[in-house]
Amino acid sequence: MCAALSHGESVIKNIPDGDDTFAMLDALKAMGLPCQVVNNQVTVIGGDLGHSDVTLNARLAGTTSRFLTAFAAVRAGVTTIDGDDALRRRPMNDLHEALGQIGADIRYSGANGLLPVTLGPNIVRSGVVNIRGDISSQFISALMMIGPVIGGLTIQLTSQLVSRPYVDMTRVVMESFGARVTVSEKIITVHAHSYTPTRFVVEPDFSSAAVPIVATTIRGGTIRLTGLGLATTQSDACILDIVEQSGAIVEREGDDIVVTAQVGKVLQPLELHLGDSSDLVPIVAMLCLRATGKSSIDGVGFIRAKESDRLGDLAREVVKLGGRIEVLPDGLEIQGVDALNGQTMNTYDDHRLAMAFAVLGTVVSGISVNDAAVVSKSWPSFWLDMTEVLG
Repeated sequence: MCAALSHGESVIKNIPDGDDTFAMLDALKAMGLPCQVVNNQVTVIGGDLGHSDVTLNARLAGTTSRFLTAFAAVRAGVTTIDGDDALRRRPMNDLHEALGQIGADIRYSGANGLLPVTLGPNIVRSGVVNIRGDISSQFISALMMIGPVIGGLTIQLTSQLVSRPYVDMTRVVMESFGARVTVSEKIITVHAHSYTPTRFVVEPDFSSAAVPIVATTIRGGTIRLTGLGLATTQSDACILDIVEQSGAIVEREGDDIVVTAQVGKVLQPLELHLGDSSDLVPIVAMLCLRATGKSSIDGVGFIRAKESDRLGDLAREVVKLGGRIEVLPDGLEIQGVDALNGQTMNTYDDHRLAMAFAVLGTVVSGISVNDAAVVSKSWPSFWLDMTEVLG
């Protein structure tokens, strides 16, 4: 999105090959922005946001839909953002209300606050928006990214900011494209400083890497994750500390991360606050199920409105196996169980649930995963890449 809002040619290397990435690229092309993908690199010629009326399909991509909604607020054409049924159920109202505070003309063809939503043709103006910080950092990031092209933006947070590291990652990316951003506890200031095109390298993804890391921890063995040590800004890197607490050994060898766990080793229970790393909840819950004793995860009540109800749906499936798990207002309490009974696991259109249940299947016989293709949202080659790890 930063490349599209920059006047000129930007090159982004190491792009993920998931459905969410291509939902964004296809949307940019639909608005007339040239995007050329070669292997894992995309060249974007930005700056001309177009004036035509267009409907953009975000598919199942929540982040993409929210970024595109903000993008639509700075282009002259009428833009409709839509998506698949599961995405249409995800709440967007806080973002829509914030854009309305700076002049966005927002119209719904269904229920208010949900997709599909139509914006334009008027363009939002520089100003101040008030928005809750405890709903989704994606709303905050979307607002931040349009700030440079409207002459600056001040975002006042009316509640505690969840997932602060994701906001900091947004700031880092924006600054790589020449923007100036100041983030404090309650106020985010995007200065009136235009984007400039650049060459950008996307870091390896710790959210995805957590899957083979946890699989190795609960099965035993050793795995080397080449180049993962180059990732420096992601809060999900805490998975390394988590598996160490559980009983694995983590070593850095140059740019690589090596994780080793003893086969049959007793895993330690965990008490975790994952408010800044909520994407880890499903896979970490599998780790907790295999621990001896009671574990807890808190700070993540807001993930009940992710691709699925990531707390309630996860717990529902674990109980089917004979697991002991309780959904709390802000997280989960999980009692490790010696024996679980294999079942067919539903994924609720959620790629992270599918991956987590696949990992649990490495130590619980009889588990199968419904709608296994849902992993294409973030990792299309998951089942092939993970063949050796999953056994």
